[in-house]
Amino acid sequence: MTVINRRTLITALAAAPALGTLGAVVGSTPASAAGDLFPSNTALYASSTVVEGVDYGRRYRRHLIDDQSLQSRGPLVRTTIIAPHGGGIEVGTSELCLAIAGYHPADLTPTPAAGPTHDFWMFEGLRSSYNGELHVTSTHCDDGVARAMCAGSLNVVSLHGCTAAQAGLEAGAQAVLVGGLNSTFRQYLMEEFAAEGIRAVTASGEEEIAGISTENICNRSLLGMGAQLEMTTELRTAMFAPGKNTRAERATNTLPLFWSYATAVRTAIKRLEAGQTVL
Repeated sequence: MTVINRRTLITALAAAPALGTLGAVVGSTPASAAGDLFPSNTALYASSTVVEGVDYGRRYRRHLIDDQSLQSRGPLVRTTIIAPHGGGIEVGTSELCLAIAGYHPADLTPTPAAGPTHDFWMFEGLRSSYNGELHVTSTHCDDGVARAMCAGSLNVVSLHGCTAAQAGLEAGAQAVLVGGLNSTFRQYLMEEFAAEGIRAVTASGEEEIAGISTENICNRSLLGMGAQLEMTTELRTAMFAPGKNTRAERATNTLPLFWSYATAVRTAIKRLEAGQTVL
């Protein structure tokens, strides 16, 4: 069981970079990852070649923490769901980010209505094509809101897309690779995917797939560890109705596999949080 002092958690929330800060936490600018046009989110936001609201967008929700009662304690939001390459960059991750956080991707209705709901953040490519140019590798994600939200959360789940070849799997494989530094979280995710009949493989190899660097945004939590989920193109495609896998239509054309996947992750989160005591 993980025991966290409540004062420590509140202090971490207060010390995290302000949500209004759009750039990096103070530090050196990283070199571009192989294939990335921009070396960081900060560099992308500062570029005159891309425009927010046209080329890319950012969405997030951080729940209010307000506990002024002397008789009882209000609950803390412990988990943040992120999609660093949403929209047209790694298709389907935005919709899954919302669903796992507890919102229907079509209209943000709480789903299921009884909750729970989690914090979420996403960066989305909005172009009709060439969204891959907006990809910033996860170890270089320095968006101020993303950093602040992850730093104030016990748990982070980062959603990604990859090809079967990048995952080291056979052509056409419908699978998710489970990575990140939180071994307990990985175990729960593997078990819950299996329960839903979804093929899950322990991620290994390069950092981009395995998510094992402490610099990876998924591991920038209060505990210094999180989970990264890399889904093959074929798995993500199978979550939406044929011919409806577009940014405008995905949210209203989800298939049962989509909700089974969201349920598996939400159940794993519930199990993880059940073992985390905030004093």
